[in-house]
Amino acid sequence: MRHMPGARHLASLLTAALLLSGCATIQTMENPFKAEPVAAENPAAKSALGAGIALYNHGHYSAAIKKLGSSSDIWKADNKVQLEALKYMAFSYCVTSQPAACKQQFDKAFKLDPAFDLEPGEKGHPLWGPVFDQAKRQK
Repeated sequence: MRHMPGARHLASLLTAALLLSGCATIQTMENPFKAEPVAAENPAAKSALGAGIALYNHGHYSAAIKKLGSSSDIWKADNKVQLEALKYMAFSYCVTSQPAACKQQFDKAFKLDPAFDLEPGEKGHPLWGPVFDQAKRQK
């Protein structure tokens, strides 16, 4: 039988890839039945969040709300991703004259993280600033 150059190398690479792919699903010993949250680096969550923010940035507020609100990847991701989605959903509701829905998103953000806050450049906005302040007072 003739030796094929690279076949052993290819087999080694495939074995290493399979072993490394298993590392992502290893659970902690404290609770082997608890699934680990999807990290912010999760490409699907990051992609969905980016797409929703892009829609917002282009003035497609209803589409941004729909994209951010319906992405299961976002809602399985870590708090940072979820908070960013809630913030942009709140902004979108506020700029489309839906202050009650805007406040609901800020309320959800405060439940997720009581220390949630807006960036300095986002505070004081005439549409969502007062709604954010009201939600913060009521948390």
